Amino acid sequence: MPYPSYAKLTDEDVKSLYDFFMHQVPAAHVPNKPNEIRAIFSLRWPLAVWDWIFVKNGAFTPDPKHDAAWNRGAYLVEGLGHCSACHTPRGIAFQEKALDSTNSTFLSGASLDGWSATSLRGEMRTGLGPWSHADLVSFLKTGHNRFGSAFGSMTDVINNSTPYLNDADIDAMATYIKSLPANEMQQPHAYDNATTEVVQKLHVGNVGATVYAGRCATCHGQDGKGYAPFMPPVAGNPTVMDNDPESLINLVLNGSVPLVVKGTPDAYRMPQFRVTLGDDEIAEVVNFIRTGWGNKASMVTADDVAKLRKSTDPTSDNVIILKMR
Repeated sequence: MPYPSYAKLTDEDVKSLYDFFMHQVPAAHVPNKPNEIRAIFSLRWPLAVWDWIFVKNGAFTPDPKHDAAWNRGAYLVEGLGHCSACHTPRGIAFQEKALDSTNSTFLSGASLDGWSATSLRGEMRTGLGPWSHADLVSFLKTGHNRFGSAFGSMTDVINNSTPYLNDADIDAMATYIKSLPANEMQQPHAYDNATTEVVQKLHVGNVGATVYAGRCATCHGQDGKGYAPFMPPVAGNPTVMDNDPESLINLVLNGSVPLVVKGTPDAYRMPQFRVTLGDDEIAEVVNFIRTGWGNKASMVTADDVAKLRKSTDPTSDNVIILKMR
């Protein structure tokens, strides 16, 4: 429950939510589920201490240095949208290390539940630096743009949240997010077509190229440029170039669930390869993608794949995340 973000809500919006839940959401007879929290963790007083240390009280205060659109976007991103819950690193007490734009850690990317939520700041390779305002608006409305598609936990946001906002609010969110500066100066992605030639020629012994040509190129193109906006590129994609390869490995292992925008399901989705490809093969194709077409990202190992395979095993009691709804 992201209440540290909801603490920023105005009294008027809290009242509106209360009226909606009490008067517009119909009652449903559903028995309560048994409490799965062990007794020692049911004590409430430690939470009061946690709140005192980490939660800021008081509603959002507009920043007079910015215009109305920026402040509206800040209110939605920092508060109701609770984007920080996934995209901001957490500390030793599982607290978000920052709750607003006054701290450069805010929305700088984080690992959570088997996914890497990429930076929403202005980095040119691993963030949203190359995205235009229109690109961000498109992503919030549809889950797609010329750089990528929503996946993992972001699927819930697209399926249930941001497409239902009005145009002014989506525009305000994009205005605010695009104002966040980069934490790291990075050279922009420079496309290199040499990888395309490797895919086309299928050099003997290049396992990554062979797997890519047979399993990936149909949707993402032999040139890595994809077929935007519905089949995203792997060349220049911030998820591919992320310092944390977790999301890319997870997508290859487990695929993605469909995006359903206002009741209309997406016609395309990433299939899973956890059954048909071994850890070595997945590591090889992930490395081929992360180092190809000018991406120049770090390498992964078969052990990295094996760990994520185990933690996302849908038959395991210890599964972290594999949303198959």
